[in-house]
Formats: sequence, structure tokens, C-alpha cells
Amino acid sequence: MTSQTNSLNNFLERVYRLRDHNTTVRTEIIAGFTTFMTMAYIIVVNPSILSDAGMDFGAVLTATCLAAGLTTILMAFYAKYPFALAPGMGLNAFFAYTVVIGMGYSWQLALTAVFVEGLIFIVMSFFRVREAIIDSIPMNLKYAVSVGIGLFIAFIGFVNAGIVEGGGAILQLGDMSNPSAILAVIGLIITGILLYKKVRGALFIGILLSTAIGIFMGVAELPSSIVQAPLSMKPTFLAALKVDWATIFSLDFLIIIFTFLFVDVFDTVGTVIGVASKADMLDTKGRLPKASQVLLTDAVGTTVGALFGTSTVTTYVESASGVAEGGRTGLTALTTGILFLLALFLSPIFQIIPGAATAPALILVGLFMMEPIFKVDLKDYTEAIPAFLTIIMMTIAYSIAEGIVFGMLSYTLLKLFTGKAKEVSIVMYVLSLIFILRFFL
Repeated sequence: MTSQTNSLNNFLERVYRLRDHNTTVRTEIIAGFTTFMTMAYIIVVNPSILSDAGMDFGAVLTATCLAAGLTTILMAFYAKYPFALAPGMGLNAFFAYTVVIGMGYSWQLALTAVFVEGLIFIVMSFFRVREAIIDSIPMNLKYAVSVGIGLFIAFIGFVNAGIVEGGGAILQLGDMSNPSAILAVIGLIITGILLYKKVRGALFIGILLSTAIGIFMGVAELPSSIVQAPLSMKPTFLAALKVDWATIFSLDFLIIIFTFLFVDVFDTVGTVIGVASKADMLDTKGRLPKASQVLLTDAVGTTVGALFGTSTVTTYVESASGVAEGGRTGLTALTTGILFLLALFLSPIFQIIPGAATAPALILVGLFMMEPIFKVDLKDYTEAIPAFLTIIMMTIAYSIAEGIVFGMLSYTLLKLFTGKAKEVSIVMYVLSLIFILRFFL
């Protein structure tokens, strides 16, 4: 048994060069579990949202697990980064509530739009369009993206726990007597103590302990069964190909595709930059090695996910939680991907983890991602203002993409009107023009 374990460790060392990345098999596996735990909510939330559009809940649940598991494993072996993928929040809401319910299109046609979007992304990946966007973003904005994502993740954690809710002028303190809010505070204290004592896997252990406490508090319930057979994907499988293709040339359909493209491009770019910056994966010029592999994996995930029967698959911001646990290689992603596939059979177990149990991990990841703020040049207002807008707009607009838009657009305009136009790349000028047209059109 020992020789087999050593052989496996040696294999993983060769594939992922763990020593070169200053990590271990144990660290990577714990990081993978942590990433999964913080994003496992999508297993239930995604089918809940898409079922409002008339899609079969069980079929979407299976499609969600398969799409997330397979594309995250592809990331593990192709790009070898600790990034996980799954159907994106926000994009699934646009799919269900705007395209289907609001505009009156069938969910089959909406899936076709996602499928076409994925094909366009694959072409863009081969021509390195999204990679060019990443490379064009100034270094100060890249630092700001990391900080902004940290605040965005923390905000998600506060909302999931019920500590913050809509009300008052815009937001207000939630009901702190609510068991979910109390559990989140308890989990925050427990996880904080574990971090102070430098316990490896503190975020993951904090999630498990919070879930256990949540069971006694009535916030979580033990499942009646542990194992169940995967639900049939037949109602949604390949539905994206069973539509009148003539409709794809309508103006409304083109607008739908553009919206999916726009949000997904900048969500993915922001997530990749933010998480990579936190993990010190960017080179001296602020570029991510093998960025094309990351983006192609993301594109393939969107295409495959549409064929399975789910909305746009994208790189997940919760990947930052695994990076915060020390995950640095594709072994983290491999662990997360395998867990998504296991969730097909063990979904009752994963469904007991309440949002209040994962909230402390998300909040503390926000703390971890604040560090790059020290690298932002706050004395030059043509650098500081765009960085600030990037950070703040991600949270208050509840969108990574919109934060990047405000940051890049303000950067271009400030440089242009302060005599520093040469500091802005051609790509930034083109993107800024697109942003302006988008606001008005």
C-alpha cells in the first residue's frame, strides 16, 4: 500500500511539479475540497433558477454536476491551474428571467444562444482575443481587480449568511437573531482562530465544523439517504441543437448572444486575473502564462454545458478560496472536478451544507485578497481613481464585469485628457469605445 501511495505521489509530482510550486499533495487536495465546498451551492441553485424557465430540475442538476466536473478536470490537465468552473451565477439569472421569462423565448433557444456563444469563444481563444484583453489591462488595474473580487466575495458571504440584506436606503443589517446569521458569526470566529493558529485547511475545517453546528441549530438537516442514482439528463440533453436555426439571425437573438459574450468575457477575465494575482502566478509584465489554455477550457466548458443542458459555464471566483488554502496547481482543480462528479451520486450529502457555513470562508477570502492594494499607485490619480472604481463597482454593482468596465473606461479617459494618452494601449482604446457604445445602445 505504501509503495502504491509513493508511486501516486511521484506521478502527481511529475504532472504538476508540486515542489516547484512550493505545495504538497495534501495541501492541493484540501484546497480542492475547500473550493468545492464554497461553490457546491451551484448544484442546487442553478437548477432552481433554470427550472423557473421551464427546464427539468433533475436534468439541470445532472447537467450542472457533469459540466462543472468535466470542465474543471480539463482545466486540471490542460491548463494545470487551480481554477474551477461551473454554470455562472448572474448568467443563469439572465438566461431564465430575461431571455426566457422577460423576452418570451423558449429555453431551448436560450441554450442555443449559449452554445453559439461557446463556439464564438473557442474561435476567440484560437485568435487569442481574450488573452489580448488580459494583457492590455494595466498592472494597477490588475491589482485592483484582485482586491475588488475579494470585496465581492466577502459581500456574497455576508448576503448568503443573512448578515446583510436589502432594505433601508439600499442595504441594511440583517436579522442578527436569525440562526443562519448566528451560525455565520460562530463560523467566522472558529475559522479566524484556526487561521491564527496556522492550522492547515482552516477554511475547509471551518466549513465542516459550521455545518455540524448548523445541524444542532436547525440551520442544516441530515439527509434521509446518502447515495442516490444520478437523475436523467434526457429532457435537456442536446436541446440546444433542436431549434429553428433561422431564428439566430434575428436582431433580438444577436443582442442575447452579445450580452452573454460581454458578461462572460469580463467575468472570466476578472476572475482569472484576480485569482492569479493572489497566487502570484502573473509574470513581471502582469501576464498569466498559459492564459490561452485557461480561456480555451472556459470556452469548451460553455459549449459542452449548453449541449448537456445548462447555462454558461465559466471560471468561478470561489476558486480563490482554494488558492487561499495553498492550492497552486491543477491538482486542486482535479480534486474539485472529481467531487462534482461524485456529487451526482452523493448530492444529498452536499446539499446539507448551508450558505451560512460557507459564508465565513468567503468573507475571510475577501480579507486574503486585499493585500494587492498596497501595490496600487495611490499618488497618481490617473492610476488611483480607475483602481478605486474597479474595486468599488464590483461590489455595489454586484458584477465583476461591470467593475472592470468602469475601471478600464475611466483609466482610458483620464489618461487621454491629462496628456498621458501614450500610456494607453490600442486594445484599451477599442474596448473603451465598445463600453461607451454599450451604455448608449
